[in-house]
Parts: sequence; structure tokens; C-alpha cells
Amino acid sequence: MSVELLSPAGNLEKLRLALAYGADAAYLGLSDFSLRSNAKNFTADDLTQVRNLKAETGKRLYCTMNMLFDEANLALLKEQLPLIKTWPFDAFIISDIGLVPILRDALGSSVELHLSTQASCTNSSSASMYHKLGFRRVILGRETPLDDIKRIKDANPDLELEVFVHGAMCMAYSGRCLLSSHLAGRSANHGDCSHTCRWNYQLLRSGELALEEEQRKGVYYPVIEEDGYTTILSSKDLCMIDHLKELVDAGVDSLKIEGRMKSSYYVAVVTRAYRKALDALKTGDERWKMFRQDLFDISHREYSTGFFFGHGPVDPTMGQGIDKSTEQGYLRDYLFCGFIGEQVEPGVFALELKNQIRTGMTIEYIASDVYRIEDDAFCLLDENFQSIDQADHGKMQYLKTDKAIEKGYIIRRETVVK
Repeated sequence: MSVELLSPAGNLEKLRLALAYGADAAYLGLSDFSLRSNAKNFTADDLTQVRNLKAETGKRLYCTMNMLFDEANLALLKEQLPLIKTWPFDAFIISDIGLVPILRDALGSSVELHLSTQASCTNSSSASMYHKLGFRRVILGRETPLDDIKRIKDANPDLELEVFVHGAMCMAYSGRCLLSSHLAGRSANHGDCSHTCRWNYQLLRSGELALEEEQRKGVYYPVIEEDGYTTILSSKDLCMIDHLKELVDAGVDSLKIEGRMKSSYYVAVVTRAYRKALDALKTGDERWKMFRQDLFDISHREYSTGFFFGHGPVDPTMGQGIDKSTEQGYLRDYLFCGFIGEQVEPGVFALELKNQIRTGMTIEYIASDVYRIEDDAFCLLDENFQSIDQADHGKMQYLKTDKAIEKGYIIRRETVVK
């Protein structure tokens, strides 16, 4: 089996981009049972288009059903199983072991099951047990180092292993966090994490040293840290693009990108960068490195290599392991502006904008195999094809250019407008 690149799909647009920009498979959630309940997710209204995409691409689709089920959610799942059965899913990602007999009874004994990272499988004995229960794949806990991954694969050669290679990390153990419930009344284990670890905290001395969150005066979290607000609970982002060979050599079968709640632009450029890097392991084509730069231009926190190489300094490019939190917020050098739409006449294209563009600025067009095309001489037209100075989201507008672009190309610009 060749190594799979697995990308996130928080909605239909992101699914299309993930598959178009190089993913071998995508994972997506149904609205009621996903651990990303604040992503748009998928409903019955999307079923026909998802089926068509599946038929057109032949790529694999995995249903994330990885929340921790209470009795109400379990009853709802049983009610919806006849509809779920009609979706073109190749596998189901679950963490609640009680779903195994339920899915088998409803979907057949051959239903493909993947164990969610939420189950915190980090050793060969656990992996073997899940394999015997019928799981074809285990998504290892993010805490699993490379040396242990190899041991797990050696002990279970017929079991597929999947690991996260890029995206947000959680300071809790594989996402088993109660901080959001404690401070915001929103359960991370039911898909409603408020990302409490990313908030700003101030150190107070009220009897004992404690953290107070900026917006929740009087709610204390005991800790020892320096004075001032801090992001002590916020982890760095994961980035393993420079270490794919080590992962492949360790026996990993699927490389997973985090980000169902990230933007469509994020899904496209991160998928593209990892696609090029993964292909380069076979071809030796060094051009993947220019696509790598996109990972540093998108919105991201400081990068690290997580737990793969242990807890100490591992990579001067990526910083230190996850044991060292970040003091920085999001970093971003490019702004996603939208998409090129239909060509209505030679060199004139409809615009599908998310953010404003103006004449005189430098914009860039990118596609799955087009790194970037710069354009500072484009013209903007209104719905009557009259010249305008700026184009905005939600309006019928057109772009005229002499660049070789096509429908579906992404438009972006630097955050510092030229």
C-alpha cells in the first residue's frame, strides 16, 4: 500500500479543494456526531454532491464519528443509521467502542473501522487488541514518538497506522480536555471546544498563585508563571513536512492534516505542500520546497515537530517539541481573497470573492500544480462590465487579465498590501 495523504473537509467547498489539491482521501463529519461540531459539516442536502465527487475522483471518504456518545446521542445515531448507510463512506472513524456492534449490525460485518486518536492508542498491545476487535486502522495518539510507531508497526504488520502530520495540537492528552467545560461550559469531548487554552491569562496572587482569564474575572486556575497575561496553555502547531521519510520508514500508512475548521485556502495550500513533499520521496523532485513556503505564509502558530522526536530540541527550523508552549498568536503573511469563476469572454472571469481586492495591488493566482502567478495589471469590472477600483465579497464582479488562469484558481494577496 502506498502512503495515503488524508485531508480535512469541514464543508463541501473544502472537500472539493482537498481532493483537487492532492489528497488521496478526506475525512468529514456529519452534523450530529462529529468532534468538530462548530465546523459546518455535512447534511443530507450535500449527499448528492458528495456522491458525485466520490464517483468523479474515486478517492476515499472517511466519516468522523469520534465524539463520546451519551445515551441521547446514541439513540439519535440509531435513528439516523438508515440515512448514514446511503452515504459513500469507505470507513468510519470512532473512539467509542460501543459503536462497533451498532455499526456492524446496521452496515454489515465488513464495515471498515478506524480508531480515532481520541482513544489514545499509543502502544503495540493496545493496537493489537483493537485490531482483533475488527479495526483496520488505528489513528495513533499524538503523543506517540517515532520509535514507538515503528515498534507498533513491527508488532502489528497487518494493521494500518495513521498519524497527524500538520495542524493544531492540544495540550491535553489526545484532546481529552475538561478545561473548556470548566471555564466556558462547552465540552471538548462533545465537539464544542471553546479553545480555552488559546485565551489570554493573567497571573494573580489571591491566597495562592493562579491564572485569571481576561474575560472571566474571578475564575481562577492555579499555576506558577511569570507576571502578566500569558498563553502558557497554548501549544505550538505541528509541522512534519521535513520529516515525511522518517514517518514512512517507521511504517505509517496515512499522513493526516488537521483542520476541518480552518479555511478553504488552508486546506488547499497545506494539502498541496504535503502532496508535493510526499511525491518527492519517490521522484526526488526538489521543487516541493517552494510549495513548503506556503506553510509559513498561511495563518499558523509557531511550528514544532510535536512528540515524534521526544520532548527536547529537535529541529531548528520548526522549534522545540510540544512541551514548550508558544507565546505567539497566529502568524499570517497571505490573505485568501477568493476564487476565479467562469470565463465569460477571453481574459475576463467572474469573481467569487471572500475578501476585497483593488486595482493597483499585487495579487497572486494559485492552483494544484501552479505555484503562483503574480498580477499587478489586472482590471476590475462591475456587473455591467464597467471599470471599478475595488471588488468586494457578495457582489457580481469580473476580473480582466492577460495571465494564463482558469476557473477554480485561488486568488490571494500579501497581508501587507503592495
